[in-house]
Amino acid sequence: MDKLLIEGGLKLRGEVTISGAKNSVLPILAATLLTEDACIIKGVPDLRDTNTMLKILKSLGKAVEFDKGVVIVTQAKNANYVADYKLVSTMRASFCVLGPLLARLKKAKVSLPGGCIIGVRPVDLHLKGMRALNSQIDIESGYVLAKTQKLKGANIYLGGEYGSSVLATDNVMMAATLASGRTVLESAACEPEVHDLAEFLIKMGAKIRGHGTPIVEIEGVRELHGAEHKIIPDRIEAGTFLLAALITGGDVIIKNVFAKHLGAVIDKLQESGACLDICDNSIRIRHRKHLSPTNITTLPYPGFPTDMQAQIMSLMAVTEGISVITEKIYPDRFMHVAELNRMGAHIQREGPHAIVSGVKCLSGAPVMASDLRASACLLLAGLVAGGKTSISRIYHLERGYENIEEKFRNLGARIWREKE
Repeated sequence: MDKLLIEGGLKLRGEVTISGAKNSVLPILAATLLTEDACIIKGVPDLRDTNTMLKILKSLGKAVEFDKGVVIVTQAKNANYVADYKLVSTMRASFCVLGPLLARLKKAKVSLPGGCIIGVRPVDLHLKGMRALNSQIDIESGYVLAKTQKLKGANIYLGGEYGSSVLATDNVMMAATLASGRTVLESAACEPEVHDLAEFLIKMGAKIRGHGTPIVEIEGVRELHGAEHKIIPDRIEAGTFLLAALITGGDVIIKNVFAKHLGAVIDKLQESGACLDICDNSIRIRHRKHLSPTNITTLPYPGFPTDMQAQIMSLMAVTEGISVITEKIYPDRFMHVAELNRMGAHIQREGPHAIVSGVKCLSGAPVMASDLRASACLLLAGLVAGGKTSISRIYHLERGYENIEEKFRNLGARIWREKE
């Protein structure tokens, strides 16, 4: 197992190109199960999660080629309807194969999912949607067993305790494309990644309207065909590099980024005092001498993303004054707080709130990553901390950031990996 080592204190300068969105590519790869035709997906990041999804597709009867950011998926043999525990349990997004398998094969056996430990994330909305589409759902020995004679369109409310669910919207939307009649999803997730999936499904022949809004309408079709699609840029990776430039006092141009997908993040950075030059597909960010604290509340899109909460906490930890960060999506997503405090931060948790009292500097220390975004948070802290920071369990980082060490080194960071 590897660990990541960082010598902090250097200002990042230069250009970095953002990879395709992890949270788009995983459900889009799952959507290839809806057809036997060939599908070509471009701009695919080479991530641990991507490769896990490709293994799942192979286990379900697909042939997969992956080279230089392009994935070609074709039918290799008779389709399999069982998504095994050993693969699905490692990555929550793999549960998205349930909808496509049920729609095309009329049955599915999918392990309950795993992934980052960031609090309770039930699949009740996924199952609610499948039942509403006229399928029988049972849970047995850690697997969801789903079957149907014929999926039928329905009006389905997908709001949950903490708002809309991206993966449930993805899963039910995919199943509804082959259901008879009209399906209306209310309180659907509006994230750009959901919109990207819908655009791919439309290229496959699906009839979808309203994607990117809380009301999505799907008119079922008899079959879908192959399609070619390019993945949108990863807004969370882009946001992470924006914060990395700012926390180090650097000057960085972020390329292959859609600023419209980062509205809430950009607003908070500007409120804090960052200088941003925004173009069509790039953002330049520069540091001003004095940054101000800012309060953050995570919300479903277009609100401030929960996947950026840990990273902005690193910035607020070294910004003079008091910031309050409120987590409304996953109230237990604060496992990085203790590790930041080990580096000299002053952060106190009060339920779903983290009260951050900014300090002048952090100190390098051995820390442990608990999940994907906590890994990025500790990396940012290491970039600004005095001395050397050692981050263990970096396999979390590999799940969501492509070539991250190389990208940071190209910006001037001292960062490398060693065996534990």
